[in-house]
Amino acid sequence: MIDHVAPPDEVVDQRLETLIKAQAYGLGFDLVGITTLGPAETAAAFDEWIARGYAGEMSYLPRNADTRRDSRLPFAGATTAIVVAMNYGGAEPSGPVARYARGDDYHDVMLDRLMELHRWIDGHVGRRVIGKAYVDTGPLLERDLARRAGLGWFGKNTMLINPRIGSFFFLGSLLVDLQLDADAPFATDHCGSCRRCLDACPTGALAQAHVLDATKCIAYLTIELKGDIPTELRPQIGELIYGCDICQEVCPWNQKFALPLREEAFKPRPAVAGKDAATLARELLEMSQDEFSRAYKGSPMKRAKLRGLKRNAAVVLGNIGASEPQTLHVLRPSSLPSSTPASPAAFRDR
Repeated sequence: MIDHVAPPDEVVDQRLETLIKAQAYGLGFDLVGITTLGPAETAAAFDEWIARGYAGEMSYLPRNADTRRDSRLPFAGATTAIVVAMNYGGAEPSGPVARYARGDDYHDVMLDRLMELHRWIDGHVGRRVIGKAYVDTGPLLERDLARRAGLGWFGKNTMLINPRIGSFFFLGSLLVDLQLDADAPFATDHCGSCRRCLDACPTGALAQAHVLDATKCIAYLTIELKGDIPTELRPQIGELIYGCDICQEVCPWNQKFALPLREEAFKPRPAVAGKDAATLARELLEMSQDEFSRAYKGSPMKRAKLRGLKRNAAVVLGNIGASEPQTLHVLRPSSLPSSTPASPAAFRDR
């Protein structure tokens, strides 16, 4: 005999999809959605973007183009993507280093959490679930997957925007061989007539709404570009040594909904914490390779290598117009990349 039947508002949802999401939130992810793998809706736009040369020196992007066009192909046997997002503190103050790069490398942090989620799924379903985690490294159009999983829409600045937390978040995916109910795709665009991001970009990298010419983007110029920053773009770099958040900072959705930094791993490391552009630039120019390796171990900033950061630092000091003795001291030829002219004005104008 049944003594008690729980009313609808007391019934606990025990569906696997709900339990997976609860576990993901418990691991520190801020958004979770589920979608079925298949042809990428933005594949044609991505191919056109590559054809226009907007990827610049990022030669890894055209690779495996056929695989990127269909999310079933990167990992054989997978049928479903569990797509997650993790906030990196859009409400934190701006500075010479983009917010995402001030702490530990997000690839490592998120991959560890996604693999932990994978192990939990294995244990819950009672078998080894075939799957693989991706964080910004595999041949996947992750924003396409995230929109299909209901996490947000494509902003005019090309970022994925969520109406509850803005766009200051990382994306990751766990591809699995489970048949799970998919969430509804995010079907609406909430940018309206706003064009703040397009107007604010210092270099005009947003060629049009939803289209980024990476070869003009400050993030590309200070991170991915291996050679000299084009002379005509150096003044627009301003005081940005690594990356750029401007097109996100001006977005009304971020101004209203961006979250404070909560993840301990993303908190600024001592090498960059609280430092203005001039101080950080001088320190980088004086830094040896061994010092750099120690100070930036596990940092996303290692992607640009010390040579690239010295190049960026020199450009920033040129923009600031720093001519005090301590600055001129670090601008000696031995501390600079071989092609960088050794005077503040030259960094900006030559």
